[in-house]
Amino acid sequence: MNKRILLVEDEESLQDIIKLNLELEGYEVSAVNNGKTALEEFARKRFDLVILDVMLPEVDGFTICQTIRLENTKVPILFLTAKSSAEDRIFGLKIGGDDYLTKPFNLDEFLLRVQALLKRGANETDRAVDTFEFGNCKIDFNAFTITDLEGNEHQLSKREMKLLRLFVERRNEVLSRETILETVWGYDVFPSTRTIDNYILAFRKYFEKDPKDPQHFLSVRSVGYKFVA
Repeated sequence: MNKRILLVEDEESLQDIIKLNLELEGYEVSAVNNGKTALEEFARKRFDLVILDVMLPEVDGFTICQTIRLENTKVPILFLTAKSSAEDRIFGLKIGGDDYLTKPFNLDEFLLRVQALLKRGANETDRAVDTFEFGNCKIDFNAFTITDLEGNEHQLSKREMKLLRLFVERRNEVLSRETILETVWGYDVFPSTRTIDNYILAFRKYFEKDPKDPQHFLSVRSVGYKFVA
């Protein structure tokens, strides 16, 4: 079966060139030109590789990567972008990218990187963080359950687990409410920031010895939240 690649590139001529060369290599390519469509396409189909530009209409590539990683930690992600600073490279890899190639690029090198990522993805049985433990608490991302301080198990919703995964993956970092909304809720349905506050209050009841004096789910005034473990 041909490997399926999601190509997200808004420059039409470059998208056409990349798509043609990938198809000549025998890959099945779905090409889209904006971030919102990319997330919709990823949700509809199974892909073996995602190739992402960063500067995209509607939803940028970094946000797409973070959103994908909340639900799928296995599919390889290759950033293909003009953003070439060391800070951008580091950030792209830190949030879940597997490789980072800057424009302009050598086509043969690009195809070799694609081949390597697809091979790595095929050989890798499990990159997912299945469970995460801190203190006496446990989060099971596969079962959608958490174990609280008292040792009681609770079933959580998909949204709650996505939010917990974001905090775990970005622990010790301050996350703005806007970042949380964009990454976990997406651009179609934006709840109020009060919705996030309510989720945090629930997490504190599960995980904090004193919910009024939290040690793990911290509020950062006028910005958002930070998870410390």
